Amino acid sequence: MLGLNKVAKAIFGSSNDRYVKSLQPAVGQINALESKFEAMSDAELQDQTRIFRERLANGEKLDKLLPEAFATVREASKRVLGMRHFDVQLVGGMVLHKGEIAEMRTGEGKTLVATLATYLNALGGKGVHVVTVNDYLAKRDAEHMGLLYKWLGMTVGVIVPNMHDVERRASYAADITYGTNNEFGFDYLRDNMKYERSQMVQRPFNHAIVDEVDSILIDEARTPLIISGPTDDKTDLYLAVDAVVKTFQPDHYEKDEKAKSIILTEEGTEFAERALEAAGHLEGENLYDFENTQVVHHLNQALRAVHMFRRDTDYIVRDGKVIIIDEFTGRMMDGRRWSEGLHQAVEAKEGVEIQPENQTLASITFQNYFRLYPKLSGMTGTALTEAPEFFDIYKLNVVEIPTNLPVKRQDDQDEFYKNEADKFAAIVKTVKEKSAIGQPVLVGTVSIEKSETLSEFLTAEGVRHSVLNARYHEQEAHIVAQAGRLGRVTIATNMAGRGTDIQLGGNVEFRTEDELSQLPEGPEREAGIARIKAEIQAEREKVREAGGLFVLGTERHESRRIDNQLRGRSGRQGDPGLSRFYLSLDDDLLRIFGQQNMLTRVMNSGLEDGEAIVHPWISKAIETAQKKVEARNYDIRKQLLQYDDVMNDQRKVVYEQRADIMDADKVSDIVEEFRRDTVADIVDRHCPEGVYPEQWDVEGLKTDVTNQLNLDVDIDGWVKEQSVDQELFIERLQTQLDEKMAGKQAGIPEENWIQVEKQILLQSLDHFWKEHLATLDALRQVVHLRAYAQKQPLNEYKAEAFALFERMLKNVREDVTRTLAFAEFRMPEAMPMPDLPDFLKLDGGAELAGILPSDGGTSMGFTGYGDTGAFAMGDALSTDEQEAAHSVAHLFGPDFVAEDPESWQRTVARNTLCPCGSGKKFKHCHGIAA
Repeated sequence: MLGLNKVAKAIFGSSNDRYVKSLQPAVGQINALESKFEAMSDAELQDQTRIFRERLANGEKLDKLLPEAFATVREASKRVLGMRHFDVQLVGGMVLHKGEIAEMRTGEGKTLVATLATYLNALGGKGVHVVTVNDYLAKRDAEHMGLLYKWLGMTVGVIVPNMHDVERRASYAADITYGTNNEFGFDYLRDNMKYERSQMVQRPFNHAIVDEVDSILIDEARTPLIISGPTDDKTDLYLAVDAVVKTFQPDHYEKDEKAKSIILTEEGTEFAERALEAAGHLEGENLYDFENTQVVHHLNQALRAVHMFRRDTDYIVRDGKVIIIDEFTGRMMDGRRWSEGLHQAVEAKEGVEIQPENQTLASITFQNYFRLYPKLSGMTGTALTEAPEFFDIYKLNVVEIPTNLPVKRQDDQDEFYKNEADKFAAIVKTVKEKSAIGQPVLVGTVSIEKSETLSEFLTAEGVRHSVLNARYHEQEAHIVAQAGRLGRVTIATNMAGRGTDIQLGGNVEFRTEDELSQLPEGPEREAGIARIKAEIQAEREKVREAGGLFVLGTERHESRRIDNQLRGRSGRQGDPGLSRFYLSLDDDLLRIFGQQNMLTRVMNSGLEDGEAIVHPWISKAIETAQKKVEARNYDIRKQLLQYDDVMNDQRKVVYEQRADIMDADKVSDIVEEFRRDTVADIVDRHCPEGVYPEQWDVEGLKTDVTNQLNLDVDIDGWVKEQSVDQELFIERLQTQLDEKMAGKQAGIPEENWIQVEKQILLQSLDHFWKEHLATLDALRQVVHLRAYAQKQPLNEYKAEAFALFERMLKNVREDVTRTLAFAEFRMPEAMPMPDLPDFLKLDGGAELAGILPSDGGTSMGFTGYGDTGAFAMGDALSTDEQEAAHSVAHLFGPDFVAEDPESWQRTVARNTLCPCGSGKKFKHCHGIAA
C-alpha cells in the first residue's frame, strides 16, 4: 500500500503540491500587472489605496482586489524597501489571505510575505493584528515594514509593555497593529475589566497574522494568560513546608519525570505529619484531614519545587527574584509566575523574598483568545508535524510553500555516544576543526546549563565563541545575525534569535548599525556601507567554499519541530550547509522516554570510550521517543482547552453582559428584574409553593426581608390573613421595594442615578465572577479524583461548573438588590465650588454621597458633583485612566492642561462640557475617540 502511495504521489503530486499549483494562475495575473504598476508615478501608486477602499465600499470583495493589491505592494516594496517579492512569496501571501498557515523555510522572507496579506486585509479599515514572539521583533517589524505601509497611506501601531491606555487605544485604532501574543491577550482581558466603553483600548477583532505560529499557538498554548491579584501572606507556611521537604529521604517520595509529578510514600506521609505537627502547621494528627487541605497542597508544591524543578534549567535566580525559563525558547520570562503556590515554593527553596500568592481575576487560553478572530492565519518554518493539531484546534490548514531556490543543505545521521562527557569531547573536537577551516558553527543546546557547560569545554580548548542565553532580545538578534561569518562559533539555547536571518558572511543591516551608527547621513556613511557590502560579499564566498553554516545539535528536543527549526537555520536561499546531532544515553529525552533496554544493548556491544555509533535502531528509538512526547504534550494542551471551553462559554456570557451594561442608555430594567427575581427567590425559599402556611419558615423570611431588602413590614400580620399565599407575599414585597427605590431616586439627577446602577451592576458582576473563577480553579484541581468512582472527570466538571455559574448569577442578582436597598443618598443645600474656568463649571452644585454595606461582596463610596457633573466610585479607581474618568478630584488636579487635547482623555470627566468650548459634553465631542 505504501508503495502504491509513493507511485501515485510521484505521478500526481501530493495534495499540497496540487493546492500550490492551483494558486499559480493568480501569480500569473500579478506578474502580468507588474509592467503597468512599474510605469506609475509614486503619487499614482500611493493613490491605489484610496481607489481600493472606494471599490470595497461599493461592495467589491477582497478576493477580486487581490491581484492588483499584491502588485501594488510588490512595486511599493521595490521602491521603499529595495526588495521584490518572489513568486513563491506571492503564493505565501495568498495562503495567509485565505486564513491558512504558510510553512516557509528559514530565509525565505516570511516578514516580507506578510506585507501582502496584511495590506490587502487592512484596506477594509477594521484593523489587522500582526502577532510576533517578542517585543523586539514587534518594534523592529513595525518600524521596518511600517515604512512600506505608511508610504501606501496606511497607519501603523505597535503594542509594547508599559504603554498608557491612550497610546494603546491609538495603536489599536491604526490600520495595522504589531504586538506580541501576550500583549494582545492581556489587553483583551483588561478591556473586559473596564467600567466604560471609552476606557477600552481594543476594537472588534478582524484578522490576525501570527508570525512563528507554531511557537505561539502550540508551544505557548499549554499555559493560559492570567490576570491576578494578591491574596493573604502565607510566608511562614511556605518556609515551614520547604524546611520539612528538604529533610526528606529518597524513600519518602516517588517521582515521575515524564509527568513532572511527585507523590509521598507512606513513610513520607508519616514523616511529614510529625514534622508539620512539631512546626505547628498541622490540625489534628492526620495530614489528609479536611482542615489540612491547604497544607497538603503546599506540601505537594514544595516537593515539586525541591525535587523536580532545577535551577538554570527551569528557572534562574537574578537580583533576588526567581525568573522562569521558557522550556521551548530558553528565554527568561520576566514577570511571569507559576500559579497555585509553585512559584512561592521555589522562592522558599532558593531563600529569596517570597512574593504573595495571587488569585485569578481574569484568564483565557491562547487557543480561545485566537479563536475570537473571524480570520486567523500564520507563518513559520515548521508546522507540518503539528498539522493535525492546527486543524483540530484552530481549523487551520498547513500549506508547505516551495523554496525560491533548491535546498543544498546536507543533513547527517545522528552520532551517538555512551555518556555526556564523551559527547561533549566529540562536539568540541568537531567545532574546533570546522572553525579552523572557516566554516561557521551554530551550536544548539536545550538549556542555559548545557550552554555554559559546553562554553567551559570550548574555552578550555581555546575556541573563541559567543554564548546566547536569550536574555536580551536586541543583543541576541545582533549576535545571531553575524553567526554566519567566517569561522564564527555561536552557542544558542534552543531557538534564541528566531526572527533574525543568519546570512553567510554577515548581515549588512546589523553591521551598519554596529559600526556606523555614529556617522550622519552623507558621503562618509555611504562609503562605509559600500565597504561593508564588499567585505560581506568576499567573506560570503569563502564561507560557501568552507561548506556554509554548520548547525550542530547537542541533543534532541522533545519535539521534532524544534529540531527542524534548528536545522532550518542552515541552507537558506540555496546556500550550502550541514546539520548533525550529537546524542548520549544521559540526554533527558532518551533517559526519560527512550527504550532503555535496546539502547543499553547497543551501547554495550563493544563500543569503546569516546567512540561514536550511527545506527538506524537508535534513530528509530529517538523518533519514537519524540512522537511519545509530542502526543503527550498535545493531550495536555487538548485537555487544557476542553476544560477552558467550559469556562469560555461562561466567559462569553459575562463579557457580553458587561458590554451590554456599558452600552445601555439606562439599566433600570435589569435592576428591576433583579429585584423581582430576588424577592421571588426569598419568598420561594421560605414559603415554598404547595406547602401549608403553618409550615412556612416565617422567622427566616423576616430575617431575609430585613437583611436583604432593608424593608420593615408586618410579616406576622400577613401570615394571619385568610387569603394568604405565596403570590400575595411576592406582590406586596415587590411593591414596597419598588416604592422604596423610587423614593431613593427622587431628587437625584437621572444621569447620576444611571451611573450608580451601572457601576453597582459591573462591580457586583466582577466580584462574583472573580470568586467563581477561584472556585473553578479549585474544582479543576480535584475533579480528576472522580475517575476513581468510575465517573468521567470532564463531564463532572461541566455539570458542576454549570451549577456554580447559575449560583453566581443568583448571587449577583441578590447583591445588586441588597446594595441599592441599603445605600443612603443625601442632597445638601449647597456646596462650595472650586475656582474653575467658566467652561468647566458644573450646573447646580449638588452632592451625591453614600456608603454601601461591605458584607454583600461589594463595598463602594460614591461622590458626584452637579446635575451633569462627574461621578466617582471608590472601588473603580484601579488605574490612572479609571481614576481620570470617574474622579472629579483628578479633573481639578495638576495633570489637567487645557491647551493639550491629548491630556483631556486622562483628565476630563465624560459628562462635563468639552474644554474645546464647543458647548457639547466631552463624551459627545473630543471624548468620542476615547
